[in-house]
Amino acid sequence: MRTSIAVLALALAATSSGAQSRLNWDDLRRTVGVGGTALSPDGKTIVFTVTRPSFERDKNESELYAVDVATGAQRQLTFERRVVGAAHFTPAGTAVSFLSPDASGKSQLWLLPLAGGEAHKVTNHPTGVEHYAWRPDGGAIAYAAEDEAPKREGEDKFLTAFRVGDQDLFLRETAYPRHIWLATLDGAPSRRLTSGTWTLEFALPPGSPPSGLSWSPDGKTIAFVEVVAPQSGKLDSTRVQLLDVASGRIAPLTSSRRFETSPLFSPDGKTIAYMYPREGKGDLEWSNETWVASASGGAGHPITRALDRNPFGMEWMPDGKSLLITGNDISAVGAWIQTVDGSAAKLSLGDLVINGAYGYDIAVAAKTPVIAFTATRATQPSELYVMDSPTAVPRQLTHFNDWAASVALGKSELVTWKSDTFEPNGIVTYPPNFDAAKKYPLVLYIHGGPTSASKLNYSFLPQMFAAEGYIVFQPNYRGSDNLGQAHQVAIHGDAGAGPGRDVMAGVAMLRKRPYVDATRTAVTGWSYGGYMTSWLIGNYPNEWTAAMAGAPVTDWEDMYNWGDGSTRIRYTFGGSPWVAANAKAYKEQSPITYAAKAKAPTLVMTNMEDFRVPPTQAFALYHALKDNGVETEFIAFTGRTHSSADPVNARERSRLWLDWVKRHIDGKRVTP
Repeated sequence: MRTSIAVLALALAATSSGAQSRLNWDDLRRTVGVGGTALSPDGKTIVFTVTRPSFERDKNESELYAVDVATGAQRQLTFERRVVGAAHFTPAGTAVSFLSPDASGKSQLWLLPLAGGEAHKVTNHPTGVEHYAWRPDGGAIAYAAEDEAPKREGEDKFLTAFRVGDQDLFLRETAYPRHIWLATLDGAPSRRLTSGTWTLEFALPPGSPPSGLSWSPDGKTIAFVEVVAPQSGKLDSTRVQLLDVASGRIAPLTSSRRFETSPLFSPDGKTIAYMYPREGKGDLEWSNETWVASASGGAGHPITRALDRNPFGMEWMPDGKSLLITGNDISAVGAWIQTVDGSAAKLSLGDLVINGAYGYDIAVAAKTPVIAFTATRATQPSELYVMDSPTAVPRQLTHFNDWAASVALGKSELVTWKSDTFEPNGIVTYPPNFDAAKKYPLVLYIHGGPTSASKLNYSFLPQMFAAEGYIVFQPNYRGSDNLGQAHQVAIHGDAGAGPGRDVMAGVAMLRKRPYVDATRTAVTGWSYGGYMTSWLIGNYPNEWTAAMAGAPVTDWEDMYNWGDGSTRIRYTFGGSPWVAANAKAYKEQSPITYAAKAKAPTLVMTNMEDFRVPPTQAFALYHALKDNGVETEFIAFTGRTHSSADPVNARERSRLWLDWVKRHIDGKRVTP
């Protein structure tokens, strides 16, 4: 984007909000999450989840709502459940199923008639239901559940030994396989359909949800994804399998033994769409493609090659000749109608950015091409939208977050720059009431992944930085998945240096603008954003006034040995770090190798049982900084999670993040 500085400054000044209040921490209390979209088969009704934070109970509490597509009339379906999700309409469209805990806390399947009445429990599985799919005739439901641990008697009750395998450091007990069960609506006990030492695909979020179960239209076959063992390090062994429900016979869809996910039967049952990486490459940097294969088995072929994006979502259109595909695209989430012959037409969504990161909240009706989704704008939190056809203009159906119009939020823009042979992009957010005659500090807010992207969507923490008077820069370095395969795969074997050059070229571009104070710059990020922060403070030590490295990847050997990705890291580095020929690459691309050169005051944060990025790496970074005389603090949160999502601790993480930057750039603390 080549907008001149003068024109940009005038535009920003002209569009600055006249609202009287400034964004503050209390606005988190009134921010409503809208998501979990499900469309009735006729496209006339949408069911979705509404999630509100309860700081008093430290829970994000959800209920189901329904809205009439034609009139916008809205009603609440569930009350006082507080944990509800995975809503689906029955094939007849007369009731809604959902997952919610029972009295024992196990997630079970419930059924709620739309005409009114109480929800009744369909399953009573001892380990709980993880996900499910309706048989097309509406008479039964296939669901995924973890196997029960064997009963132990006598002295065996006290045994704690278990086999680990390729798992994360914080596994505390045996992980058992997930298998397929069948529940009917007549109250009969559920029936097991599969068994064995293999498992259905599973997930430890954040990341893509596990592949679902897909029924053939005649109800005779279920497509699913098999993993060789219930170990997170084995999740590269995903392959699509077909289960004959009557006989229990299982057969592979293709000859591939790795990387296949997300199978979906076409409406006529003749074709199965699924995800598979380009060229069959399995490291994290190679993009997904949508493939199709005959439902009778055989080789598949890609249909999204020309699209050159990284789809994380797909759903068959009612015509059975095309799919709705979604993936990050430049500064938003692109949605395309992708035909099976390879051509794609992009939906016009304006400035709306569909919710989601590793899977997107969008749905299409089974019998009519009505499309519903939840989305944000740069200055508007999530709401529900509908398109009456793929060529229609989106209509807003909900207004849960209208409060945001009364708050002065910073305006955002897309910027681009040159770096090596690439032209990366990023998002810049300006303080409310921005004045181009003044100078503002620059704060980098670097996204994780790296297979992800910063977009022109609503994000609370960057807006809080803007409210405190900072220009916020969110760079999409190489490895980001919004600019095509070449940009995404360039990070392969170059985890830090190349992305680092991209970020620094973006910083240099912004520092040339007269309103950017080049002497005050903070670099911050979580997860891979923490990796980039750690890399940048060690390799560009004189550039930063302050830094915050959250859940930082600092040592790739630790990721291989102790993270939930485990041995799958080998695809990025050409093999195991314990094979001498590969050890050099692991060390050269680990930020801890350069940490002794860092000078910037740095806050290090992590969760103490982070399975994704084990906190051993945060400990190492803290000691490397401290022992070399760099000002640093190390703050940890409890919980087996990659980042605390409960309202109280999520707010505290953000407050500490902002406070550290403000203390070192402005010499002030943030008011709690």
